[in-house]
Amino acid sequence: MKPETDARRVPAGEGRGEVREKASRFFGIASRARDVAEAEKLLERLRREYHDATHVAFAWKIGVGSEARRRASDAGEPSGTAGKPIGLAIDASGLSDVVVAVVRYYGGTNLGTGGLARAYREAAARALEACGVETTYETARLEVRAPFERIGALRRLVRPPDVVLVAERFEPDPVVELSVRRSRLPSVEAALTEARLEFTRLV
Repeated sequence: MKPETDARRVPAGEGRGEVREKASRFFGIASRARDVAEAEKLLERLRREYHDATHVAFAWKIGVGSEARRRASDAGEPSGTAGKPIGLAIDASGLSDVVVAVVRYYGGTNLGTGGLARAYREAAARALEACGVETTYETARLEVRAPFERIGALRRLVRPPDVVLVAERFEPDPVVELSVRRSRLPSVEAALTEARLEFTRLV
């Protein structure tokens, strides 16, 4: 994995934003979803919470780059006027592992396809802006067995956030579990080999 592809920008929390257009109200909700199941669970909660809404359209993006998984739904609105604009707002935000739902309460006046698309995208964009951003990394886990006389060499490799000590136990020699940023994995494994430390890649 290339260094630039193991980092991802994700929502720091839940964000909400509102747009009003000709008496219709559009409530955007953006939140982090680590996988598809989590995204669907959030959407189901929102459908229950806003059971009286006219529409609950959404889009989500899980993962990064060409491996990212996506889904969008117009939820009964004219084709391409809700789910696609929400997805475009997600793309513009640069976020991954994110689900955005926009809840619409119809105000009695038709907005036309252009008006609908603008309102859905703007509500999504406001929610995405409100959720904040944090950076996470794709990681691998290594289990390292270190005799006591070489534990110092192992500890010198721990450099958060690239290399994080996750757990340590004694059997009776130390067995340490490391979380390693994937772009740093080859150099860390090379350093372990040079230090004559036995290691196993867990995931």
